[in-house]
Amino acid sequence: MQTTRKTITLSQQQDAWVKARIATGDYTNDSEYIRALIRRDQEQSLLKQAIDDGIASGVSPRSLKDIWSAAERRAAAAAKATRSMRARHA
Repeated sequence: MQTTRKTITLSQQQDAWVKARIATGDYTNDSEYIRALIRRDQEQSLLKQAIDDGIASGVSPRSLKDIWSAAERRAAAAAKATRSMRARHA
C-alpha cells in the first residue's frame, strides 16, 4: 500500500490521549492509532449509509418469520460452504 505523509496538529490533551493509547500496547505508534481511527470512521460511515438505505427502502412486505427463515437458510448455506472448504483443504 502506498502511503502519504501528513502533518497534523493536536492539542496537548489530544497528544496525551494518543500517547496513553499507545502505552496500553494496543497501538505501536501515533500513525497506527490515527489509521485505526480513520478505519473506524470509514466503517461507521458505511454502517450509517446502510441504515439510511434501509430506512429509505420503507417497510418490507415480508413477515418477520419469512425474513428470519431466509436468514437461517443463508446462515446454514454459509456454514455448509465453510465446512466443505475446510474439508477440501484438510
